[in-house]
Amino acid sequence: MKACIKWNGEARFTATSGSGHDLVVDGPPEIGGRNQGPRPMELLLMGVGACSAVDVTLILKKSRQQVSDCWVELEAQRAPTEPKVFTAIHMHFVVVGTALVEAHVKRAVQLSAEKYCSASIMLARGGVAITHDYELREA
Repeated sequence: MKACIKWNGEARFTATSGSGHDLVVDGPPEIGGRNQGPRPMELLLMGVGACSAVDVTLILKKSRQQVSDCWVELEAQRAPTEPKVFTAIHMHFVVVGTALVEAHVKRAVQLSAEKYCSASIMLARGGVAITHDYELREA
């Protein structure tokens, strides 16, 4: 896997993934940014959520669950001093569908957390306390 991060001046960068996708990363005004993109740590948090959401939706699809929507709300705590690493992340999955079986959703979230989500497992192994919960909503 590869990526390239190119400085665009001030606190703005263009991040290009190995698959050719660009995204703007920018800092807050207090460090010279113009708030035109997410911060690096926000990207990390978003990546963890996306990694797990992909797992959960794929597992539910394989379980023949009729999912019409799914999202993950993440909340992270960071250390108060430098380096301001994540110390805890909570992931709240909202799964919307028809006749969803709670046991399947619970299993999908658990499998992602314990076996498949490389991003969250990597952070957990580095000492970040990661918790999960979920809710089901009828479509």
